[in-house]
Amino acid sequence: MHSDTDRPSDHSASLPGPGGTGGGGTGPGGTGDFDVAGVGNALVDLVATVDDALVDRLGLTKGAMELVDATRSAAIRDSLGTVAVSSGGSAANTMAGIAGLGGRAAFVGRVADDPLGRDFTKDITGIGVAFHPEPVPGDGHSVTGHSMVLVTEDAQRTMATHLGVASELGEADLRESSLGAAGVVYLAGYLWEQPAAKAAMRRAIEMAHAGDGSVALTLSDPFCVDRHRQEFLDLLAGDVDIVFANEEEASILAGSRDIGAIAGAIGDLGVLSVITRGADGCVVVMSTGTVAVPAAPVDRVVDTTGAGDLFAAGFLYGITHGLDPVESARLGGICAAEVISHVGARPLVALRELGRSAGLVD
Repeated sequence: MHSDTDRPSDHSASLPGPGGTGGGGTGPGGTGDFDVAGVGNALVDLVATVDDALVDRLGLTKGAMELVDATRSAAIRDSLGTVAVSSGGSAANTMAGIAGLGGRAAFVGRVADDPLGRDFTKDITGIGVAFHPEPVPGDGHSVTGHSMVLVTEDAQRTMATHLGVASELGEADLRESSLGAAGVVYLAGYLWEQPAAKAAMRRAIEMAHAGDGSVALTLSDPFCVDRHRQEFLDLLAGDVDIVFANEEEASILAGSRDIGAIAGAIGDLGVLSVITRGADGCVVVMSTGTVAVPAAPVDRVVDTTGAGDLFAAGFLYGITHGLDPVESARLGGICAAEVISHVGARPLVALRELGRSAGLVD
């Protein structure tokens, strides 16, 4: 793991950008097999449209993600009726978006040898993401992780997630052929909740740095930041090059509700940062200053599931294909706008064509 003394003082200087890697899509080392490799929970989403009353009856906090055990997971599932089934998981959604833009993406996660695990593997590899797991033998206790996603009329999503075997993700699941050969290794903050996965994240950071790659972290959820604030600050001070946070997560991290103060506090860490603000777009915090980028237009917001994941996909694709951070944020906004226009966390139209129409993708 790199220390403060052997990392560049301006983290963004080590990232691919204009005149750097260009359209070749390799990372800072220039020889990587992947633009981005993501590490996260392999989950299958069970998406249902519900009313606020059901969210209340189930005792869930609207707009948040809660981890549940197998018993409660089954009870919530039984209350939903018809659901739409799709592969999900934050980092996996981001890798799917990068592949949809034409990038080279790899995913590292843990699945069981059960129907959900087989569906997840088929889906993610079918869209061009490299995924080479060693499935855990499926039985009544070893199941692939899944998340009940409750979408209310205001497009908010409330998630009840049973991690299953994803909760056992550890260093043995890491693939150096992916993580050591990527321009950027992308880590989901959700993993910090799992002790074995926390150790795996630290090892993944070492693999990225050994391969001359950069490290990106998404803070994932306000509860993650609230519980692990100091540890996240320590990571950002020495091991991470790019951080993604929504405004609530960033406010907890910075200890302020003022967006200017938030940007200033995060900017002091020397990390290329993107703070997403929903309909207000995002703020990109760079060593050269802070730039507000407006949100991409969307006719109607249907489901915000995956908005942050697809924003990260567009941004990371851009930053590994010669766009500067502001242009990358524009592409991220376009990808996010597509996914919030329908139910589900994966795009339904060709992201590459959307990027081309905006002049951001070749």
